[in-house]
Amino acid sequence: MSVASTDAQAVHADGVLRLLKSYRAIPADATVRLAKPTSNLFRARAKNTGPGLDTSGLTGVIAVDPERRTADVAGMCTYEDLVAATLPHGLSPLVVPQLKTITLGGAVTGLGIESASFRNGLPHESVLEMDILTGTGEVVRASADEHPDLFRSFPNSYGTLGYSVRLKIELEPVKPFVALRHLRFDSLAALVETMDGIVETGGLGGDRVDYLDGVVFSADESYLCLGIQTATPGPVSDYTGEHIYYRSIQHAAGEKHDRLTIHDYLWRWDTDWFWCSRAFGAQNPRIRRWWPRRFRRSSFYWKLIGYDQRFDIADRIEKRSGRPPRERVVQDVEVPIERTADFLGWFLDTVPIEPIWLCPLRLRDDRSWPLYPIRPHHSYVNIGFWSSVPIGPEDGYTNRMIERKVSELDGHKSLYSDAFYSPEEFEALYGGESYKTVKKAYDPDSRFLDLYAKAVRRQ
Repeated sequence: MSVASTDAQAVHADGVLRLLKSYRAIPADATVRLAKPTSNLFRARAKNTGPGLDTSGLTGVIAVDPERRTADVAGMCTYEDLVAATLPHGLSPLVVPQLKTITLGGAVTGLGIESASFRNGLPHESVLEMDILTGTGEVVRASADEHPDLFRSFPNSYGTLGYSVRLKIELEPVKPFVALRHLRFDSLAALVETMDGIVETGGLGGDRVDYLDGVVFSADESYLCLGIQTATPGPVSDYTGEHIYYRSIQHAAGEKHDRLTIHDYLWRWDTDWFWCSRAFGAQNPRIRRWWPRRFRRSSFYWKLIGYDQRFDIADRIEKRSGRPPRERVVQDVEVPIERTADFLGWFLDTVPIEPIWLCPLRLRDDRSWPLYPIRPHHSYVNIGFWSSVPIGPEDGYTNRMIERKVSELDGHKSLYSDAFYSPEEFEALYGGESYKTVKKAYDPDSRFLDLYAKAVRRQ
């Protein structure tokens, strides 16, 4: 039986009406955008002073069906709210991206990933159907059977084909605790070999593995973090206070064990935005002691980043200290698993950023997703690195080097941050003629931005 309140359904219905009304109020020659106070994108863009789509009524969970293990969710619902609605039923989305304020619609029209991706793929693969506001001002239902071209092209389209109003997704049962095994490696090749074996078999040494990611601190210090769901009660760690999760991974040799509640495991990276909270001093014990707990979360760090982008705070500090401005290098890339050690070795020798996050993934089935054409039945590793480096001889110098290396290794990169591809390179990597065909069908008057204009030209 579906668990939903009449209020939730009414709120959603009213939200759709407000969305459509706001769409019709935007002049026909104006670009349509969302009106929202926050974003999980790192792409700078031209300031938009026009009206945006009203999504204020599209932020909740409409219904959870514990028997069918599905949820109906509004497009702007955050994973924090979604998880809060599903965990009481012992259920979770198949993939829960790392940060609480990522929305379901955002993870599907962009790309999301987490430590269940080696067995559950990417968030859009768990979508059964979507209601999408297209460029014609209509809400159409897209699934494998209805408007399948839009359904398959929507992932990685970043709102250039439309905006999801409602999504029906699969859920999976989860246990109340996660037991962690942190394995240390002094060789990147050995780490990748072990990771590959876990992805292929679903376990290690005969033991099942439910979650898998890793952290590279240097060429001779890296870790795989294995999570195993369990119902066995017992003491658990807390990384929302004085202790910091990524630092807990490190140890001298061999294997280290830990335990978290399933809730705290899903959000283990959010408290410190992986390790990026250190840029704000939040990991300094003297500062952390007085940093309010409610502000130890990614959404608050986003606000600080917003202030920096608005007032150029970091560049002003560098200038006052006599140092040149820095280039932002905030990226997630996917590299075939057999080329991962090559990329990591090159990166550690070339780019002064650490730690590096690793998250293996494999698509769940044979379905094609033309705007992000990674191969089915093949293992990839998402490699995430988020910091800045000394500015180079041209705009985006280090980012351009990384793009070239990823293409050389037959990989792809996510488009949530800065991109520098030429139109020809971009078309070859992100949909090409397939994207143009779907764009023409569902946004014939170009009410939404083109993907290249949005991702590379930062319009």
